[in-house]
Amino acid sequence: MENTSKTTSVTISANVQAPVAKVWQYWTEPQHITRWNNASDDWHTPRAENDLQVGGTFLSRMEAKDGSMGFDFNGTYTDVQKHKRIAYALEDGRKVEIKFEPAGNETRVTEIFDADPSHSVEMQQAGWQAILDNFKNYVEAAAKPRTLHYEISIQAPAEKVYRTMLDPEQYRAWTAVFHPTSHYKGSWEKGAKIQFLGLDEKGVAGGMVSRIKENIPNKFISIEHLGLVQDGNEITSGPEVAEWAGALENYTFTEKQGETVLAVDVDTNQEYEAHFSETWPKALQKIKALCETGS
Repeated sequence: MENTSKTTSVTISANVQAPVAKVWQYWTEPQHITRWNNASDDWHTPRAENDLQVGGTFLSRMEAKDGSMGFDFNGTYTDVQKHKRIAYALEDGRKVEIKFEPAGNETRVTEIFDADPSHSVEMQQAGWQAILDNFKNYVEAAAKPRTLHYEISIQAPAEKVYRTMLDPEQYRAWTAVFHPTSHYKGSWEKGAKIQFLGLDEKGVAGGMVSRIKENIPNKFISIEHLGLVQDGNEITSGPEVAEWAGALENYTFTEKQGETVLAVDVDTNQEYEAHFSETWPKALQKIKALCETGS
């Protein structure tokens, strides 16, 4: 028998202080979904799957942390417009639409969903809004810029440390920690543009395009990141680069009695903090070895 009951449409929204590319990424990638998809602290999403295309399906396993209950939240995508709109149908036929409206470094996320007639509209609105608010808090915490500091003592004069770091071949050696094909193109002179690159499995260059904000030989280098290099093309505007534009990477060389303390200060966000915390100390150890052994 056909169901003729009227469907109630509910709208919720939140303004997220992050560019739309980041908001889209965190909304759609399973490793992020599992970290924000809960309405209260006593629930969580231990597993998520997402085939983000029209006709593709998604599944979020939502459970009480005490194991007392749980359910699969799943459906099928009916529309996917990157950075703009997602629409899907739940298993029971109810429809959901999510709109992403960018405004600079802020993104308004609006969800419109068909309410389940077996539960109160007010309860559902509060629950969905709580999840959306949790998403907002997660993204904003992850996107918040922070400066990481690393340093190492090297038994070599500052001039040798400086020269070793910038030498094209030596640069490849110590930055291989970050990417096995890491290299640079351009000049280290103050005001010059420089690209920091690596090759993908197809041999296509990608990385960062930057500007040397300051270069005082043997004392200080400041790199200002301007944008991305993708498929060999520079991208210096738009949502993809909003989080990187203006980020600094500074090197300070402090010499005392033939020994140099090399300090590195890197602007980043929570997403890359763990990666940098693992790789930068290794890179500094490599620089130390290159300077102290000459190998």
